[in-house]
Amino acid sequence: MKDLNEILGMAQRVQEELARAQENLDKIEVEGAAGGGVIKVRATAKGRITGVSIDESLLAPSEKQILEDLVAAAFNDARKKADEASSAEMGKMTSGLSLPPGFKLPF
Repeated sequence: MKDLNEILGMAQRVQEELARAQENLDKIEVEGAAGGGVIKVRATAKGRITGVSIDESLLAPSEKQILEDLVAAAFNDARKKADEASSAEMGKMTSGLSLPPGFKLPF
């Protein structure tokens, strides 16, 4: 078994890497879309929404329900892509670590 100080040092390095990875997630931007691109939502991999774009063709009152549905779909698409980007980024961080099977980060 490894020395306790070595294990604590490794845990501290993992924690520092995790903090850096979390900071990077807010710099990665994804775009979700719906309705063939007439609604677009930009978000960070951390899930923060940075913008919404709505095609002018959907601004008619008769299109209200469709617009609402498409905005929700675009948000969900952006969230899915943010989750994927987050998982990929965190996977890079943990790929070099020799963690026991089933060990999950963050602690």
